Amino acid sequence: MRPADAFLHPPWLAGLELGYARRGGQTILAQRRHTGPLRVQKPLYPEGPSLCHSLVLHPPGGIAGGDELRIDLDLGADAEALLTTPGAGKWYRSGGTPARQAVSVKVGAGGTAEWLPQENIVFDGAEATMSLAVDLAEGARFIGLDTLCFGRRAGGETFDHGSLRLATDIRIDGRPLWLERGRIDGGSALMASPVGLAGFSVCSTVLAAGRDIPAATLAACRAATPPEAGAQAAVSAMPQLFVGRYLGHSAEAARHWFVMLWQHLRPVLTGRDAAVPRIWNT
Repeated sequence: MRPADAFLHPPWLAGLELGYARRGGQTILAQRRHTGPLRVQKPLYPEGPSLCHSLVLHPPGGIAGGDELRIDLDLGADAEALLTTPGAGKWYRSGGTPARQAVSVKVGAGGTAEWLPQENIVFDGAEATMSLAVDLAEGARFIGLDTLCFGRRAGGETFDHGSLRLATDIRIDGRPLWLERGRIDGGSALMASPVGLAGFSVCSTVLAAGRDIPAATLAACRAATPPEAGAQAAVSAMPQLFVGRYLGHSAEAARHWFVMLWQHLRPVLTGRDAAVPRIWNT
């Protein structure tokens, strides 16, 4: 029997390939190719010509059962790019067919990639798979943000049904640096467990790779107070890797906490002060 959502709408199969290159003192968007409903706006340079900002657009506005999105980012040596999205991603209830998103990031020596999408809202009943694969050359750097909202708390909806599968790989010159796998089933014990989501509906992860984090920077990140009453946050550092976790009920508060960390991490990794993308304020 065909899943119910196969009769509701044909799935979107979408791909976006972006290639960035350093030309003199500027990072340019040297390659741009898309299939299906994924686009990127024109290159933006709010922080000067060496760092290219890109806004990734998904015109349908939501991801339903059967949809497959693939985003491939390739940064050449010394290229610098920051990518974000204009709004939250919405993963709709599925009739049985899973939806998938795969993001691949490759960064050449001396390059920097900042993958900072806005939050993903996982509706009750969604069947979703999200993966992120980052391949860094020696001397490259990466900063990533992943915020998940389970259910629509403002509307009284919780994540009682469905499943979310997660995979994150970060490698430097082919060597594994961070390999993580996760599965969160709606209504499962993990949602309330203190070793899981501890009853919170928002989970945010911050990853920074490619540089050792100085003790003073780590201490400053640990001192960043969650801006939401009752929320939990923690950070840790390993060789060439920083990991931050946030649990709460507010995606806005999770983003604010990320910005506090970013203010300390970004100068260490990229030599730049944190500058919040303008689209986040709209």
